[in-house]
Amino acid sequence: MEASREATHTIKVDVPDEQYDYVIVGGGTAGAVVARRLAEDPRVRVCLIEAGPSDENDPIIADPLAWEEMLGSEYDWNYHVEPTGGRGNPKMLHSRAKVLGGCSSHNSVIAFLTPDADLRRWESEGAAGWSPAKCAPYFEKLKQKVTLETVQPVNELNRTFIQAGVEAGFPQATFNSPEWLSKFEPCVGYFQLNSIGRERCSSSKCYLHPIRDLPSNLVLKLNTFIKRILFDAQRNAIGVLTHDDKVLGASKETILCGGAFDTPKLLMLSGIGPSWHLRELNIPIIANLPVGEHLIDHPEGVIIWESTKPIPGPTIQRYEAALFANALPQTTESKESPDLMFHFALEAFDFNTKLYGYPTARNAFSMTPNVTRAKSEGTLRLRSNDWREKPVINTGYFTDKAGYDEDVMIAGIKIARKVMSQPSIKPWVKRELVPGPEVQSDKDISEYVRKTCNSVYHPAGTCKMGAANDSSTVVTADLKVKSVGRLR
Repeated sequence: MEASREATHTIKVDVPDEQYDYVIVGGGTAGAVVARRLAEDPRVRVCLIEAGPSDENDPIIADPLAWEEMLGSEYDWNYHVEPTGGRGNPKMLHSRAKVLGGCSSHNSVIAFLTPDADLRRWESEGAAGWSPAKCAPYFEKLKQKVTLETVQPVNELNRTFIQAGVEAGFPQATFNSPEWLSKFEPCVGYFQLNSIGRERCSSSKCYLHPIRDLPSNLVLKLNTFIKRILFDAQRNAIGVLTHDDKVLGASKETILCGGAFDTPKLLMLSGIGPSWHLRELNIPIIANLPVGEHLIDHPEGVIIWESTKPIPGPTIQRYEAALFANALPQTTESKESPDLMFHFALEAFDFNTKLYGYPTARNAFSMTPNVTRAKSEGTLRLRSNDWREKPVINTGYFTDKAGYDEDVMIAGIKIARKVMSQPSIKPWVKRELVPGPEVQSDKDISEYVRKTCNSVYHPAGTCKMGAANDSSTVVTADLKVKSVGRLR
């Protein structure tokens, strides 16, 4: 039995070590929700597998203000991008959570519902069933479980930033309101956070806690790694093989919830991916699909000012207000909705700029322009056929031929400076620390932004969804993996 498990990706398993109806790989933001919802049917047995530990009763995870402490910690996969991966920052850390609740246990708890324009575009591009009307009931179900609170105007500097945005021509809006979702335009406002005050409302907290009270038909396996998905001779997924060579059988479906890095990695290790790439790593081919292609993200820059006075409290997580703008009004994207977003930070967001010797200050604040619909695409590949190896992440930042992403970011630095020149906030500005007032030309701004850029940690696209007859897609609109059975 052990030899057959290592020899091929199709395997005859008469008696799996454990048998379930559904096996879910990844106990993160999506996996926790999917597992608990499936387990509402007492007739089915569900197994939820998470590579990391539990988040329950961990005060660091529970506190949104501590989110930056988890970057690079034991709760992080600590992925790094390839130095040749585009024209962006070769030193960038691409954090992905390794803990129950995934990035909802690890992030800054900023919560957005999907604007209607985005959902309409998804459906027009082949994602049938993803219209605003079809998705609305599920957003309502989510809000019954997860608390979303709008940041209150209690911080003086946040209030001043909002006023400066209004003075610069950006009307104040209520994010996630029906009006905002139906007509997403340039604006400034306070975030909604999935938290209750300083207590994080992650998917694990809202759907799985307390773990001791989980229904008996939902089995949770922590600190468990998956080597590959197993298939029968008809290319139906029949379960997974764990790091300690146990077969967890799935009689109905195997569901992958590993995110934009670990789901494509597992698919390729299991024989689903570009055939040329699988052949070069001696992985038996189950299905030739463009897994790992079309990696998209939100590249992010930063501009930092030293403050004339101490940064005030209170704050929940230091990033509580935002501004949306049209950087390039002539583009199709700008006509549909803003092509540029800024977080406003009650700190110097300096962990990339410090790597290149830029100054910082204790009393400082920042704006972080990011491209809302980046045109550049990267790739994710396997480093080897060893499941323990981290994937090769090529972000492809700023490689779109028309230079759209670069132009948006250059405009972002200029818009940020315009906001900071407004009368309400100007008394707070002691000096521009990063990139510095001497950086003025488009060429110099571009060089700075590309060298020091970060990710907003929103990778997507590596298992592209769309129409079944679209050769660029990996999954259909109902999230079924093409060319195989019983796998989502």
